[in-house]
Amino acid sequence: MIEILRRLFARGEPVLAQAAVRDAAAIAALHGASFHRGWSDGEIERMLSDRDVLAHRSTSGRRLIGFILSRLIAGEAEILSVAVASSRRGKGVARRLLDLHLRRLAGLGARAVFLEVDEDNVPARKLYRRAGFREVGRRDGYYQDSKGRSTAALVLRRDL
Repeated sequence: MIEILRRLFARGEPVLAQAAVRDAAAIAALHGASFHRGWSDGEIERMLSDRDVLAHRSTSGRRLIGFILSRLIAGEAEILSVAVASSRRGKGVARRLLDLHLRRLAGLGARAVFLEVDEDNVPARKLYRRAGFREVGRRDGYYQDSKGRSTAALVLRRDL
């Protein structure tokens, strides 16, 4: 009981855990705040209900401050989305989520992990490069920002 209370009122390190369907609304809200086109509660809920989807979350107290979602099929995983609350960016939350997530994917049999990242998202590209991802492709005009400008998606891969 004391451990539960300590976690609820702690202001220290974020707590990492596997995400569940009950986290769908909070994940959708953070996704919507982080990306030009956010995913709805229903879309997130369907992903979290899918047995091929793995999701982790980071919380501080009762507040969701980050998440990562991926799909694992036939030994290959695709990271679908990663987001961290703007107030917590640059503080290692994404790195910790990614590290945990990659270890769990490896434990589930993933041999390779892919993702797409906006070429203009310098912090994310730096995170992935430091985690051992390398560029294996490019999709020109894949993303569109809030001003209607198109940018390329870089396809990244990391072997596990």
